Amino acid sequence: MSASVVPERLKYLNTLGTDALRKMIEIGKYNELAVKSKAAIGLFLSDGNDDVLLPVKYVPEGTAVGDTLDVFVYLDNDNRPIATTLKPFATVDEFAFLTVKDVNEHGAFLDWGIAKDVFVSYAEQRMEMERGEKYLVFLFIDEFSGRIAATTKWSKFLDDDVTGLETGEEVQLLIAEKTDLGFKAIINNRYEGLLYQNEIFDEIKEGDVKRGYIKQVRDDGKIDLRLFREGYSHIEDTKLVILQYLESNKGVLALGDKSSPEEIYQQLKISKKAFKKTIGGLFRDRLITISDFEIKLTGFSEPRVKNQEPGAGNQDGGV
Repeated sequence: MSASVVPERLKYLNTLGTDALRKMIEIGKYNELAVKSKAAIGLFLSDGNDDVLLPVKYVPEGTAVGDTLDVFVYLDNDNRPIATTLKPFATVDEFAFLTVKDVNEHGAFLDWGIAKDVFVSYAEQRMEMERGEKYLVFLFIDEFSGRIAATTKWSKFLDDDVTGLETGEEVQLLIAEKTDLGFKAIINNRYEGLLYQNEIFDEIKEGDVKRGYIKQVRDDGKIDLRLFREGYSHIEDTKLVILQYLESNKGVLALGDKSSPEEIYQQLKISKKAFKKTIGGLFRDRLITISDFEIKLTGFSEPRVKNQEPGAGNQDGGV
């Protein structure tokens, strides 16, 4: 998406207008509401202006008038706000992988963890959705019906203003989509970045949530990611990991200059570049010796254990 194009996310927020500001009870979000009154059908909760029903089957035991509850509010089949203590898999303005429960002539219905399914019209499907399959979607308020809806055309809701991101910053990643280069990932529920295949040494799949780091923000606004932290502090941490490994494995680690990136990551969970920097520092400190496929701890000797006959340690019979 060109930086000159206003992101669909901003257009979407603008369509909510002042109505969204006036409504204290947020549809598609968690709300902390006070118990206003009790009825046979449940509790009536209030934000001080508007009321919403919490059906009796969702009322926590022992709840009294005046208590506050954290509830999720959505619209029922009659388009009325209703509350639940169930936890949806995602809320409005979030990306998530959801499973298709049913499909009809109008679109697909996704399970999102509460009594009512979320709808994806055919117009909002990148490809025809199939029952039982999982898809990455973005949840939003439909500007025409006012209902919560989802779309697999999620890229239009990404933010292309990446000025706040910094190289090395720790971020949350939702693994979004496999590509020829690696994996697309949603960053902090807001941006899109790319994990390159040659820098992925662990098993990952679409739908995984991972901790990651900004490798670089390119001039064209695209973001390169990595799953491991780089830099001096990372190397210092890795030095300790390698030394502890050596000390607990008789001073030997079966990795060296010519070990593959996959072997290195499998044992130490770091890149080969970080590994070589680290063992280079340990070698300069004269703490290890390095060969093609092995490193050894300098001057390592195993603790000597004396084998004694029973009673040999107290030959004089003293106490």
